[in-house]
Amino acid sequence: MNDDELMTRIATGDEEAFRLLVERWESQVHAFLWRMTGSREEAEDLTQDTFVKVYANARRYRPEDRFRSWLFRISGNLVRSWARRRKIVGWIRYDPDIHDQPSVEPAPDAGLTADETSRVVQKALAGLPERQRQALVMRRYHELSQREIAEALDTTEGAVESLLVRALDGMRKSLIPQTGELNDEARS
Repeated sequence: MNDDELMTRIATGDEEAFRLLVERWESQVHAFLWRMTGSREEAEDLTQDTFVKVYANARRYRPEDRFRSWLFRISGNLVRSWARRRKIVGWIRYDPDIHDQPSVEPAPDAGLTADETSRVVQKALAGLPERQRQALVMRRYHELSQREIAEALDTTEGAVESLLVRALDGMRKSLIPQTGELNDEARS
């Protein structure tokens, strides 16, 4: 049974269909929210909230909405609300004179371990503006197409492309000082 069929059944109150849908999508939603919040506990709470909203809005779901995009839109809206409530989201003014300067930090003596790499990447990801982080996480970790991301973020594919370019640039600028590496792609 596909997601649209499950949603049709959920709209009629079919709890078994809801259980199947949750089993199918829970790990992906949780992974997305964990990457967005940096907290497994917050991700668990927001995952539950996501599926409560899915159930509550099942009657309003339209198959032409593409379920995966619709689901990630719900998750994305919840994590944005979560961030606003905690006053985590703040605008940082971009100043090229400050932000485009090479790092004065010394390069590390040895390569990063897998755990250190994961921690450094998570920190760099957390430093991105909310919409850039959402777009990058949806694309990189959940393999959503630009079209699906545009639908989830309620924007255009061109805007998604711009968000992804800026997110990757921000990640590169954040990670280069941490790893001490500058590859050909980062130099351009």
